[in-house]
Amino acid sequence: MLRPRYVPPEDIFPPNPWAFEAVQYDARLAQELTGQAETMFALSNGYLGIRGSVEEGTPVQEAGTYLSGFYEHRPISYGEHAYGFPTVGQSILNCPSGTALKLFVEDEPFVVPQAEILSYRRSLDLRAGTLNRDVRWASPAGTRLHMQTVRLVSLAHRHLAAIAFVLTAEDADVEIAISSELENAPSSTADIADPRLAASLAGRVLHPTGFQAEGMRAMLSYRTESSGFHLGCGMDHAVSSESSYLTEQVCSDDFAAVTIRCKLARNKPIVIYKYLSYHYSDNSAPAQILFQTALTLDRALKSGFQEIVERQRSDVERFWARADVAVECDNPRTQQTIRWNLFQLLQASERSEGHGIGARGLTGRTYEGHYFWDTEIYVLPFLIYTNPAIARSVLKFRYDMLDKARARARELGHRGATFPWRTINGDEASAYYAAGTAQYHINADIAYALQKYVNVTGDDEFLWSYGAEILTETARLWFDLGFFSESKGGKFCINGVTGPDEYTAIVNNNCFTNLMARENLRYAAQVVRDLKRVHPDRFEALAQRTGLDSSELADWEDASERMYLPYDERLKIHPQDDDFLDLEKWDFAATPENKYPLFLYYHPLNLYRSQVIKQADTVMAMFLLNEHFSREEKRRNFEYYDPLTTHDSSLSVCIQSVVANEIGLPHKAIEYFNFAAAMDMSDIGGNMMNGAHVAAIGGTWLALVYGFAGLRDSKGCISFNPVLPKEWSHLSLVLTVRGQRFQIEVDPNSVIYTLLSGERLEFSHVGEDLVLSSAEPVITRPTGQGRPDA
Repeated sequence: MLRPRYVPPEDIFPPNPWAFEAVQYDARLAQELTGQAETMFALSNGYLGIRGSVEEGTPVQEAGTYLSGFYEHRPISYGEHAYGFPTVGQSILNCPSGTALKLFVEDEPFVVPQAEILSYRRSLDLRAGTLNRDVRWASPAGTRLHMQTVRLVSLAHRHLAAIAFVLTAEDADVEIAISSELENAPSSTADIADPRLAASLAGRVLHPTGFQAEGMRAMLSYRTESSGFHLGCGMDHAVSSESSYLTEQVCSDDFAAVTIRCKLARNKPIVIYKYLSYHYSDNSAPAQILFQTALTLDRALKSGFQEIVERQRSDVERFWARADVAVECDNPRTQQTIRWNLFQLLQASERSEGHGIGARGLTGRTYEGHYFWDTEIYVLPFLIYTNPAIARSVLKFRYDMLDKARARARELGHRGATFPWRTINGDEASAYYAAGTAQYHINADIAYALQKYVNVTGDDEFLWSYGAEILTETARLWFDLGFFSESKGGKFCINGVTGPDEYTAIVNNNCFTNLMARENLRYAAQVVRDLKRVHPDRFEALAQRTGLDSSELADWEDASERMYLPYDERLKIHPQDDDFLDLEKWDFAATPENKYPLFLYYHPLNLYRSQVIKQADTVMAMFLLNEHFSREEKRRNFEYYDPLTTHDSSLSVCIQSVVANEIGLPHKAIEYFNFAAAMDMSDIGGNMMNGAHVAAIGGTWLALVYGFAGLRDSKGCISFNPVLPKEWSHLSLVLTVRGQRFQIEVDPNSVIYTLLSGERLEFSHVGEDLVLSSAEPVITRPTGQGRPDA
């Protein structure tokens, strides 16, 4: 059920391996792809995100500026309310935008669609971490002008963004004015027919609390209506010009502008450096927030743009040293797509400390900026192997919402903790319980991610300080939620849940959920027993905080060992749940191509009563817990479920690619990988204008590393079984395990493992135990026997 792929025209969007760029201006395409371009050219550092709207402000879909964790409450309304339904949600806010630098030439506004363009280039530089623009045009009076801009959101200073604006009159002196603006404009409204889009908030959300203006600096401050935040944002400037210039300023509650006027001398450019600062807090007064905003601007002015841009390049270079994935193949677009995807993971996470990572990062308001299971399952593996400090921060963020998860469990009548399906602040924000609260598997997903983090990094301190408590409360939930069923021979069953496949809801014994719960229960018992043995004082502290009784561990182990897993003897597969195989198969032949995704065109009940799958579910379990299934079991399950899967979720094809690789279906593996990698660049879901699919991007990394490189890391044992697609001639990637950084280079017939830093790394290659060390930093082995189509 793969959608048609849009291939960007190469004469306009060439496949540069280190940039995404437009090298020509096409007015029709620019208008049609305005929203997509704002996403593709967006900049972020994980705390501050700015969409890639153009400096002149038009055309524009949403000139979005977002801060991680900065939200407003919104009421959740129901036609018929029921106990336990969330009544208050959260929605990420669009902050005042400061990217506008509006140019007027001889009093005429410069707007690209109306200009006579002589040359054009816009480039997201993946090495420098900057968005660059270079435009030459002729004014209505015939004067040739040349504009260059460089924009960045700083990785080093997470509250800072900066823009360099250079304007040159090439063949005559010319009167110009540049209006540099900071404006609190309303966000675009949502399409209520699409549940993915952010809800519109009624009334005014950001209430002015003051403004300050002096010289070329202006600052605005606000408070939110009900979430308790105070926001400060500001801009300041430095100007360099051989032509004399005048400045003027206006400032009010919602708008500030610094206008620079001059008669620009021929071939003597004017350079404007614009600095933007954003701060918010729920415990600081407006004056304090503005003081912090001013400090950031002061530091930027003192450093200067050149130093800031050099530091940005240095930070991005360090990222590529630890995270690059290089591919050699006939299609140069592949490498560009991979690196653009990896760059999005950097932008979504690098300065996210203290916060989660939203489903669309900070590139759009789709899903209202909420955090889902996506983070732990799709994004965290990348962070664990490339930036473990941020992986730790993401898990600590989950720990910090543990008290709210306990309260939610009590509300639902459970022991332990029930983490929210979607949230910003830890409170459940999902209005549709069948595809929200019922997805209890998120609790096991968090435990799974914690286990992977500890096994790969060796961070036992985090496990003892925070992880053991998460595991205790999630294990309690599972033991309370399930029961030992007489009709299932005394097996432990979990009823009334929804797995990853949201086209099949409120089922009994979802196989994915039961498998993940089993692992959660087992690991929790193991960790708490180890804690009691190794750190009895910490165990006592945990017992006091949680009321833990040692007898609970035996209950968890019993439930884990007796967990019920659906199995069909005739098909020799694991049914997705108790009743899935009894449903009628969806009639795909009678489903028009324009009726996908199905959830926008068919009532949920039509989907729930059919064998139709939104995204990998049982197949997903066989990837995450691959050691529990034989290759043949995986193949039988894949071959049954794959034709039933619509991939209406962007999270699906990457997992299918990994499993297809493992079971010997390389044609499927590369086909699914190509769709996963191009999810945004080819706008496969048709909604990329609303933000990048950050979790699907993480899934692309999974398909590369767990798929083609064949990484497996169950129980902390690192192993590889690389198989290169026949379309590729080389694959190389970098990983870090327990502080040891190493490179894997895969050719059609050989694999080279190289220790880049560290002392010793133990791993296996196609079943052979190997050790990289300072004494033997390079090991070469032949590739495995491959996984040919069968």
